[in-house]
Amino acid sequence: MVKQHEVWIVDDDRSIRWVLERALERERIATRSFENADKVIERLTKAEPDVIITDVRMPGTDGLALLDHVQHDHPNLPTIVMTAYADLDRAVAAFQGGAFEYMPKPFDVDDVINIVQRALRKAQEQPAAEASGKLAEVPEIIGSSSAMQEVFRAIGRLSNSQMTVLLTGESGTGKELVARALHRHSPRGRNPLIALNTAAIPRDLLESELFGHEKGAFTGAAERRIGRFEQADGGTLFLDEIGDMPADLQTRLLRVLADGEFYRVGGHQPIRVDVRVIAATHQDLEQQVELGEFREDLFHRLNVIRLPLPPLRKRVEDIEALADSFLRAAAHELGAEPKHLTDEVIGVMRRYAWPGNVRQLENVCRRIVIMAPSREITTDDLPREIVAELGHDESGAPGWEQALKQWAEQQIGRSERPLLDEALPAFETTMIHVALAATCGRRQDAAKLLGWGRNTLTRKIKELSLDV
Repeated sequence: MVKQHEVWIVDDDRSIRWVLERALERERIATRSFENADKVIERLTKAEPDVIITDVRMPGTDGLALLDHVQHDHPNLPTIVMTAYADLDRAVAAFQGGAFEYMPKPFDVDDVINIVQRALRKAQEQPAAEASGKLAEVPEIIGSSSAMQEVFRAIGRLSNSQMTVLLTGESGTGKELVARALHRHSPRGRNPLIALNTAAIPRDLLESELFGHEKGAFTGAAERRIGRFEQADGGTLFLDEIGDMPADLQTRLLRVLADGEFYRVGGHQPIRVDVRVIAATHQDLEQQVELGEFREDLFHRLNVIRLPLPPLRKRVEDIEALADSFLRAAAHELGAEPKHLTDEVIGVMRRYAWPGNVRQLENVCRRIVIMAPSREITTDDLPREIVAELGHDESGAPGWEQALKQWAEQQIGRSERPLLDEALPAFETTMIHVALAATCGRRQDAAKLLGWGRNTLTRKIKELSLDV
């Protein structure tokens, strides 16, 4: 026989207790009510419920003190805190005290039921194993998809090389992570890897940042500064967002790549360095060359080995493993319990386009670890923009507009034909077949469903060579 769940309600307001009792009993959840926290503390020495719902302000021991007692003596007992005096300080105090959820009054009964059911699921979960001081070993770069296997193979082929590499791909695809892997698995792996995002440094400071400066070279140069090239001597310099580099610095960079030497700002002695350069960009450098915004000779110097990184939407097989790794890392960093994704959430994540790629997924996972009250993650815990963009219908299937968008994004770069030349015939073919099926082949009626005349439908059938 399945054990009936029991929820304890703690509030000095009799009407609140009555409302919660009736709402929970309709869900076949047993309740026990208390008018103050002291009676709950006494009862906890003899029995333990599945969930506690407690008010904050009560005569005697208040709700936050009760929460502290529960966390100390019954750490796996979910406690929902409610109050009519909702403010930031109380909310923070409740969550810092270990509350499962914080619920301001007046509340919606359906919301209460939803929160209690999530708390009951948490109560059934096995307590997470205590986090050890050391995070479990994880792969350097996660990915079992064919797209990522190509990246792994490229890193492997370049492991004995010191050639210049150009990493391309959308923002957030992990270019710096790949650069670090290329360095670590190269003959220079024991020497420094110096990274610089050229788009993040003000234009007037970038030259000094790259090449250093001599004392007195300009106002504020109180002492000599060693630039990134000198710091990376014998190792690797990773230049991120190389497409944003100003034209004059492109010329200086080209000379360093060609000659291996440069001058500090304000300096007169050439400095020789032995540096491998790995550059990265999310921009189309060929187009920038055509527009005169990027030096063609520098492009060819950097484009010795090009390694394109796939966007996350083209490696959806990796999303579950990536999310699991990010969740574990965030839980370890924040001292929180590990979270678990349901199959439904994984399905939603795989259908989402992830415009911010892996970086966006990592940020979502960090947010989930902080905000989700239960170890088991549901779609309710996902950011609204993810669920909203998918346009779920009542069955939970993604809307056709989203499916069309994903198809179009995948076709870009795969096919030389214009998108509409492929999409429109397929769209019209589908609509015609559906309309004819609905009207048992009656073309006049099918044309009306489509908003066409009969002659238009006949012409389309002929143009599309449809077998109807």
